[in-house]
Amino acid sequence: MTERSQKRAFAARPADPESWVKACDPQPLRDNDAAFTARLTIDVTADMRGRIKIAAFQRGVTVADMLRELLAREFPPAEGGTP
Repeated sequence: MTERSQKRAFAARPADPESWVKACDPQPLRDNDAAFTARLTIDVTADMRGRIKIAAFQRGVTVADMLRELLAREFPPAEGGTP
């Protein structure tokens, strides 16, 4: 009963220290992306959520990218700076 389990732990260190320390490459920013983004939560019906997901799939984009484009088109930056 004092023997340790051979099962890997959730936060076990990888065997190779190089892969453990190596950082991933930063993602390049898109044309309209800012360095800071904020999360926006809205309530939609299950039916509307399904329609949004289907439309994004048919267009070959993520829901987030599709909605960002829609919001950018609907609410362009104000002329002369911040509103």
